[in-house]
Amino acid sequence: MRVVRAELDKQPSDVRRMFDAVARRYDVTNDVLSLGQDRQWRKAVIAAVDPRPGERVLDLAAGTGTSSQPFADRGADVVPCDFSLGMLKVGKAAKPHLPFTAGDGTQLPFADDTFDAVTISFGLRNIVDPLAGLREMRRVTKPGGRLVVCEFSHPTWAPFRTVYVEYLMKALPPVARALSSSPDAYVYLAESIRAWPDQQGLANMVEAAGWNAPEWSNLSGGIVALHRATA
Repeated sequence: MRVVRAELDKQPSDVRRMFDAVARRYDVTNDVLSLGQDRQWRKAVIAAVDPRPGERVLDLAAGTGTSSQPFADRGADVVPCDFSLGMLKVGKAAKPHLPFTAGDGTQLPFADDTFDAVTISFGLRNIVDPLAGLREMRRVTKPGGRLVVCEFSHPTWAPFRTVYVEYLMKALPPVARALSSSPDAYVYLAESIRAWPDQQGLANMVEAAGWNAPEWSNLSGGIVALHRATA
């Protein structure tokens, strides 16, 4: 059955079905499309969160749990949370020891002040209301707790930015067509990356959601930005 891709209004039901459809080959496709850089980006997230044994960490938009396992390896009590049941099913089959939890980023199923750290990688832009999502993350984080957002951003060198946008809109869909079970999903993902705020714009959003001292560092020349803040 052909899955209609989500649009930039990000209707939750459409986005959920889209991620359900790509779940089986999602990690492999991302690895190829990022030219393997996604592994380095995940390491940067772990270093920024700096999880300690016994800490509670919420990994939001965790998908199949690839981003969550390193937290568990460091001794943290990590909760992978995603609203795609397809992603959670694939993740639970591969990593049955992790407590996968279904949840909407704008209405998280956790009490106030639950987590020492909250992180979300490449998922904030898919939440229907990213500001509301950041506020929910703030709600479930303990006072003084940490936020780390890893998200696609705007390359800092203008000539490269032009090449990058060309890759997103022209090269990415054909590659995804060869690799993914639902290539139209990657057209949406490319469009959502292009429409996403730049580094300062996201920092402003983080601050508006009630987080303190937002800052960022660029990865891969600004293809990705790592934003940090405290509760």
